[in-house]
Amino acid sequence: MIKAEPKTILYFIWNYFDVVRDLFDTQSKEGIIRKEVLEVILEKGKKDIKTQFLEYKILRKVNDDYELRDVYYKLVEFILVEFRPLLPEEIEKFGTSISELFRKITEGINEDKNILIERLRGLSSQIKEFTESVEKNSIRLLNETRELKSNVNQIDYRDKIQKASFWIQYYINPLNSILDVNHSESITNKLLDVSGFANQKRLSITDETVRQLFEQLYFQLIQSNDDLLRQSKLLTNELLPLIERIRTESLILTGWIEFLRSPDKVSPPSLLKTRNDNPYSTRAYLNAKEYFEQFITQEDAVIENDEENHERWVFNRTFYRQRLAESLPVENFFDWCNSELGSNGGEMSNEKVFALTSLLFDGDVEVVSASDGSSMQIVTGTSRLFVPKLNLKKNGLP
Repeated sequence: MIKAEPKTILYFIWNYFDVVRDLFDTQSKEGIIRKEVLEVILEKGKKDIKTQFLEYKILRKVNDDYELRDVYYKLVEFILVEFRPLLPEEIEKFGTSISELFRKITEGINEDKNILIERLRGLSSQIKEFTESVEKNSIRLLNETRELKSNVNQIDYRDKIQKASFWIQYYINPLNSILDVNHSESITNKLLDVSGFANQKRLSITDETVRQLFEQLYFQLIQSNDDLLRQSKLLTNELLPLIERIRTESLILTGWIEFLRSPDKVSPPSLLKTRNDNPYSTRAYLNAKEYFEQFITQEDAVIENDEENHERWVFNRTFYRQRLAESLPVENFFDWCNSELGSNGGEMSNEKVFALTSLLFDGDVEVVSASDGSSMQIVTGTSRLFVPKLNLKKNGLP
């Protein structure tokens, strides 16, 4: 039983906080406060307050040594933000207790009301402790990582690699798995099941006390989900990239230092070998010389005008249409074209043949191809044309 007033105890902690902090640091490092170390700390502060520490239940004896009671240790730890990072195995114990309490709540929902109420309160307490533990771990891991990045303690690069790998392997990756809601065995996945059950019961339970507890549990889980999601993003987006950069940077620097210590033992990579390259071709001089030499001796150029006049042929459609009408029926249209163009003299050309071919599309004639599908050849000044044999007769006549 503590006889002192609460204000007296709080004033005592405030007044001798430096001593309390030294005791906290000692217990954090060694796990216990040895009696010799306690005497040194009290003597350094020139304070004879050992009796008050024991009377106020701040310290308790462990065999011949001492330790801060858990409630005061956690108070100082919280104030100084110097949390001990919990191993994933320590955090997973909350998953077991949460699962067991949830199982008993679902099975005993219609049994003793008082037991149900205590189980709901216990479940709420376990969820709160789990959320706070994850948050403390994230804060501690982030602080450790930033200190490692800045290398405040000037530790060797090899030690930095080992420490970074240690944090990833034993703390960050396992904690990430615990917070992975998609993992069927993760604690956050279990909390999702609890949230769904609490939401259902807060709407269906008729007893007001139990209903309020389910409602408080549901809203607590909503807040916990937001907090855990924030911690998961901190791990994924900040902690892992930061610590991976430390590990990569340290590996590169460590290898570079080893190379500088004994550069003759290792052949340098091709990146470090010097090589002369020109931004222009080695044959640029010869190419330029050849180009300019062609203008040194120029021969006189003679331009002759072609004064030969070519007679321009103009297609007289009316004339040839009349000639075709007079010749109907025609057994071979292109043979007729050949004859007509040849009788007027001049060179046979593609232009003339195609011009006469347009007469086939007049409505005055009926065009029938040869029954045997035979063709003929017309030779012009530039081409050799293979054309079908076409029979023409006046349109409308048998």
